[in-house]
Amino acid sequence: MNKKIKPHIMWLWVAVIAVSVILDQLTKLIVVKNMELYETAPFIKGIIEFRYIENRGAAWGMFSENRWIFIIISAAALIALPMLLYKYRNLHFLFGFSLSLVIGGAAGNMIDRVFAGAVVDFLNFQFIDFPVFNVADICVTAGAALMFIYLIFIDKEFFRDKKKEEAEKAAAGAEENGEKDE
Repeated sequence: MNKKIKPHIMWLWVAVIAVSVILDQLTKLIVVKNMELYETAPFIKGIIEFRYIENRGAAWGMFSENRWIFIIISAAALIALPMLLYKYRNLHFLFGFSLSLVIGGAAGNMIDRVFAGAVVDFLNFQFIDFPVFNVADICVTAGAALMFIYLIFIDKEFFRDKKKEEAEKAAAGAEENGEKDE
């Protein structure tokens, strides 16, 4: 099931990142051009609405006075994650796809923070108390969820107990040495 992926798959990951950023920025542009700040518009009645806000912090606007911290963290992630993606480009498809979504989402929100000073959020669930979000947030969340699925169900190596394995190998080695002495 863990087929090796050819190196040219990097182009697919670049495309996933690009599409994520383009969709995020395009939807934000449409909202900014067509809605007033704090304006709402129904989308699917009782389920989700458009609500234009500018978020200067994290989820629920937390830490809104720390714009530069978010920019630094995002920049670090946008350096480290593509390096990780390139290094492990031959891993399972789901690994690359999920990491590409996270990179695209992080890039989309960082563009807002750097150039607008705040992230444009516009999707609001009406049936639960949940922060207003955007396409970049969807990409990051979906990518993280898919990565979790990959690590739990596909990459059996990730959660194996290495200390237990080392102890078993040491015990097996001791048994072999004991058998040779007899």
